[in-house]
Amino acid sequence: METEEQLEILGNTGISFSEKLKQSDQFPIKTTSIDILQLNISRKCNLACKHCHVEAGPDRGEMMSREILKKCLDILKNSNISTLDITGGSPEMNPHLEWFIHEASKYAKRLIVRTNLVILKEETYRTFIDIYTNHRVEICASLPHFSKEQSDRQRGCGSFEGAIDIIKQLNEKGYGIEGSGLVLDVVHNPVGAYLPGNQKALEHEYKTRLYETYGIHFNTLFCITNMPMGRYLEYLLRTDNFDDYMMELVNAFNPNAAENVMCKNTLSVSWDGTLYNCDFNQMLCLPAKIGQKDNIMDFSPEDFKDKDIVIHNHCFGCTAGSGSSCQGATES
Repeated sequence: METEEQLEILGNTGISFSEKLKQSDQFPIKTTSIDILQLNISRKCNLACKHCHVEAGPDRGEMMSREILKKCLDILKNSNISTLDITGGSPEMNPHLEWFIHEASKYAKRLIVRTNLVILKEETYRTFIDIYTNHRVEICASLPHFSKEQSDRQRGCGSFEGAIDIIKQLNEKGYGIEGSGLVLDVVHNPVGAYLPGNQKALEHEYKTRLYETYGIHFNTLFCITNMPMGRYLEYLLRTDNFDDYMMELVNAFNPNAAENVMCKNTLSVSWDGTLYNCDFNQMLCLPAKIGQKDNIMDFSPEDFKDKDIVIHNHCFGCTAGSGSSCQGATES
């Protein structure tokens, strides 16, 4: 679905995120300073998950260039940005990732790679298990559900078993094991048209079920609300759940969650260097408002502070219930 059509659908729901913010005296939302630099380095992926807001898949060809990655390294080196968050698609499918991790590990206090795990079973990408271990990369792994049936519904038949096998290999390296310093976090997305449950309760259930059934460990569970865009929007429309889902998001609006939205301290960089306030805005082609400097090649961190954040009605997804961000719930 084209982005213009998605924005039109979101804009014709009879609700307004900006009005909700005004009612809670939080409009406009402004940036503070960059703490997280998030790079979407590939739209290509070995999977085509039903909930994917990126609409990534095997046929996508967009890749962040080495030139743009070098610019990101320069910014990281010469700033106080603490966290580098690498995502996709499948980041491993970018041919520059190994080099980039080696260089970025010199400067980032916290280096995160978001992976679907399954790709690490493929011979071409198997070496990334050692690359991540050697550079002490934090792994943020997608695992929509602790049951095979529910998870495979989103990601495809066999994906759950593949993910479990890789987690076992990561555990053997020390990932997810207390005291190792090697962080393995797991991401939960609801399988259906509803909001995530309580993050702490779900984390306990995930850990209990996965250990008892498969003997595996991880550190923290992140609950991320499915955003009404991309393939998930198509699913909502196809199943006639869109209106009900949007009303659920609106009715669950939480001013405290709105206060803690990730876009205040996150800069999202697209594969072509275009700047966004978040990865979701990136997929809706809603660039950040940073004067004339809309590309990372012309950007310095000082340009980021105290700028209005671009919003639309999909933002209800980040402010519903306990809130949602790339680090999970924003209100405990």
